[in-house]
Amino acid sequence: MEPQLKKEPLGKNFFINVSHHHTFGTDAVVLEHFSAPRKKDKAIDLGTGCGIIPFLMLRDNAVKSAIGVDISEEAIELASKTAAELNLSNFTPICSDLNDLKGKVEFGCHTLVTCNPPYKKAGAGLKNPDSIEAVARHELACSLEDIIRVSGKLLQTSGRLCMCHRPERLSELMKLMSDYKLEPKRLRLVAQRKGEEPWLVLVEARKGGNIGLRIEPTLYVEENGEFSPEMVEIYGAYKEAYL
Repeated sequence: MEPQLKKEPLGKNFFINVSHHHTFGTDAVVLEHFSAPRKKDKAIDLGTGCGIIPFLMLRDNAVKSAIGVDISEEAIELASKTAAELNLSNFTPICSDLNDLKGKVEFGCHTLVTCNPPYKKAGAGLKNPDSIEAVARHELACSLEDIIRVSGKLLQTSGRLCMCHRPERLSELMKLMSDYKLEPKRLRLVAQRKGEEPWLVLVEARKGGNIGLRIEPTLYVEENGEFSPEMVEIYGAYKEAYL
């Protein structure tokens, strides 16, 4: 049975094809913004799903090129369809286990790796009976260590890895980054509103970077029952597409 597709507007005459299995949320939009892509960046997004992070970058002409990697054929078909319909020659979709990327992408040459990973360990919590959604939410196809190890191989010296995760796994995340010579340089917490515990943490690490971590002000999603001014700015053209 073919997945039912929907075109989600992103603003600036951009859209993205999504399905029941492969859509996106606030965490992906916030991570793309936090990654602060640069014009000369050769970016690669691991576990790209429908490709939301690369397509937001390309919408804004923020990177030189972008690659989206996912183990799901359905996800890569979605991303490929979007790229073809938008006539994007600087986006490359790759269907692969990230532990089997050798020979499929160049190692040691990328300046930016992004990843919105599965948040739950393989044995943690109830596993979704839908195998595609289970892989997206649990570390079944790859572990957090796999992601960080492979990111280190993909990046050139001084290249950046930007990830989001649940706050309860922050110490594990930062230890693994240091273990693979990816030094944490920036950290930001995301909370729904003031007075609540954060539900997301954003971390940037630099390959071969010196020790020194900057903690940025907490991002609050809501203020007075509406999107905070900063969230309105982050959503930017995407939110404007619905006005």
